[in-house]
Amino acid sequence: MKTYESILEDMKEIVLEAGKMLGNRENAASITVKGVSDYVTRVDLQVQQFIYEKLGEKYPEIQFVGEEKDNSDVDLSKKAWVLDPVDGTTNLIHDYHRSSISLALFEEKEPVIGVVYQPYTQELFWAVKGKGSFLNGDPIHVSNAEKMEDTLISVGTAPYHKNEYGKQTFEKIYRVFMDCQDIRRIGSAAIDLAEVAAGRIDAFFEEELKLWDYGAGKLLVEEAGGIVTRMDGQPLHAAYVSDVLGGNPAIHKCMVEDYLN
Repeated sequence: MKTYESILEDMKEIVLEAGKMLGNRENAASITVKGVSDYVTRVDLQVQQFIYEKLGEKYPEIQFVGEEKDNSDVDLSKKAWVLDPVDGTTNLIHDYHRSSISLALFEEKEPVIGVVYQPYTQELFWAVKGKGSFLNGDPIHVSNAEKMEDTLISVGTAPYHKNEYGKQTFEKIYRVFMDCQDIRRIGSAAIDLAEVAAGRIDAFFEEELKLWDYGAGKLLVEEAGGIVTRMDGQPLHAAYVSDVLGGNPAIHKCMVEDYLN
């Protein structure tokens, strides 16, 4: 088996090539409705198929989890790729340049390599377990904010589950907003977590995220010195669906104790 560093280089090369597909506006306009505020475009499908094939050629022994496929046969206690081909599909549809590709390699239900690529800014984030987090080759670290009054907090609004979580989500956002400097809503959890890892955002939270939304970002934040858990502070354990909170240690603790529960 190749080293993690060698696998990372393959992942980066594949994701960078796939990122070119997000600029195809004709394919972005080919939309299928999956549910309430839940869409898939031809870009999502093409990116997933491209990455699936490339990874399959190099690593046929590794399982594959993708947003646009049935993953019921995957055993996450064994090695598995976890891919969100377009995290921020609604942004892509509207040509709002906040979409990313998120790819992680999981082993024993934990990410060991993570890559998040934002093609519009050409920012490539990556992390290898135990080796730190990087942005375009430079090491990154979570912020050192210790008080809510010094923070910029990013949020997700669980649009696919607005009927179940809309009211409680905005009640939480309101509590946070009243004490932090300001709120941001990017529309891609992978970018949100990457921004936390880079110290640009002090914390991020959202209800009902999927494994492919947070898989790579979780490792980015942890390797950058931060913490990613459920909103109540409990471990995620590679849950296919979970609420997620990521932040620097001080603000993560504050959010769990004073704002989200």
